[in-house]
Amino acid sequence: MRKPFLAVLLLVQLTTVKVIAQTNQVTIGNGTLEGVKEAGSPVTIFKGIPFAQPPVGDLRWKEPQPAKNWTGVLKADHFGSNPMQRPVFGDMNFRASGMSEDCLYLNVWTPAKTMKEKLPVLVYFYGGGLVAGDGSESRYDGESMAKRGIVALTVNYRLGIFGFFSHPELTAESPNHSSGNYGYLDQHAALDWVKKNIAKFGGDPDHVTIAGESAGSISVSIQMASPLSKNLINAAIGESGAGIKPTLNSIPLADAEKNGAKFAINMKAGSIADLRAIPAADLLNAAYSANATPNTPTIDGYLLPKSLPEIFEAGEQAKIPILVGWNSAEVPYQFVMRADAPTLDNYKKALNTLYGDKAGEVMKLYPASTDEEVIKSATALSSDRFIVYSTWKWADLQIKTGGKPVYRYCFSRIRPAMTAQMGNAAPGLAGGVVKNNGGMAMPKMPAAVGASHASEIEYAMGNLGGNKVYAWTPDDYKVSETMESYFANFIKNYNPNGAGLPKWDANTTGKSPVKFMDIDVKSGQKTENDRDRYLFLDKEYMK
Repeated sequence: MRKPFLAVLLLVQLTTVKVIAQTNQVTIGNGTLEGVKEAGSPVTIFKGIPFAQPPVGDLRWKEPQPAKNWTGVLKADHFGSNPMQRPVFGDMNFRASGMSEDCLYLNVWTPAKTMKEKLPVLVYFYGGGLVAGDGSESRYDGESMAKRGIVALTVNYRLGIFGFFSHPELTAESPNHSSGNYGYLDQHAALDWVKKNIAKFGGDPDHVTIAGESAGSISVSIQMASPLSKNLINAAIGESGAGIKPTLNSIPLADAEKNGAKFAINMKAGSIADLRAIPAADLLNAAYSANATPNTPTIDGYLLPKSLPEIFEAGEQAKIPILVGWNSAEVPYQFVMRADAPTLDNYKKALNTLYGDKAGEVMKLYPASTDEEVIKSATALSSDRFIVYSTWKWADLQIKTGGKPVYRYCFSRIRPAMTAQMGNAAPGLAGGVVKNNGGMAMPKMPAAVGASHASEIEYAMGNLGGNKVYAWTPDDYKVSETMESYFANFIKNYNPNGAGLPKWDANTTGKSPVKFMDIDVKSGQKTENDRDRYLFLDKEYMK
């Protein structure tokens, strides 16, 4: 009697093992994927899923093509290659094994057990000035969000010369008569992939929030404006950035084509075929040469039929709830003061240089009567000119024509001291002058007067522990818990409010004054009191 019992027990054990293994497998349109689950974690991770064909050879500078099917089981246990780029930002740490043109992969973190739960979905686009970044960065890791009941994704997209290069010949060969927006089209292709496949990971294809920081936030604003993507998304989060002048705004296609034609001449390339024959590494180096022309997104008549402000003014964007904001000191005073000391005389000189006969008006909006006040006001003006104004304009336009709630925030938590091991060698966007072809430049930050650009990412995504540069304190973890909770609530309910959190009012059409949440150790709602600054800049940039 004992042998049959043991045989049955063994059969049950083997069956159980088989079932456990199968929970890490999903079958999508292209084939079967096998993810990984770390010991003790409720989250299954699928890394390096191809969502488009490798954009190499004849597919360089073409719209992303659907991924090809595979046979057998594709092991989704490692990140795909990061896009071609230079190491221009010191705070980027990739977990990908290398760099390649073959970079169109995405990653999925899911807490689903049966893969039929229809959970809310977060699609996150990385920042990096459209010239750097990768979905494998630990600060964007989706596990913490997944533990909150969200299917989280990071998405790779082409960058720089590979993602935003225009040329008359490229426009002519395109079935859509466009060129220059390949990186944005990659993002759109990923959203289309989500619509078709995310249910197999336990996600709800009709409950998708897109989010991003800096260039990722700019990307979010573009996808909201694009007729291609606006019906694929249900909510949006933008952290510091929108595709509005002067922040990486899209330019007319004809102007971008001229830049591309000039680049081809400099490369002694007589055709696009000649340019496609150039090795990727050589092309990347040429894009950073002294005589290289800018690579910029375009108003191409396809992905983007008009400028972003024109689309939003006309109410032609996605009519969805958004949560958008910026940091309290995005960049330091040197952004406008350059190498000059922050004295009152030098500040007046800088304002005269920038604004001429309007310098007095600017001094009233960004006042200073002492050298100490110069640092504060010059930092505010620098941040507004760099990225705050464009983000404000996006939110303001959505309040005006979006017809849905707009939740605005300001992140004010200054990061703590660096760990003893890092000393003064810690990397960071604010750690030195960063210049790139078509990207953004950020001068060195002096003593912190506020939260700098990109410093909120780990707080918002619950990833402080993955950044060993800073000596995080209990207060930092408190801020992270608050911010991630707001974000997770918004992703789930299109409303950031929840138990134990300070009340956050939505802004809607006709409702004034604008309210925003100041996120810090002691978070609280405040009323906008600097609108005149942005209205002045609006006249300057919207001429």
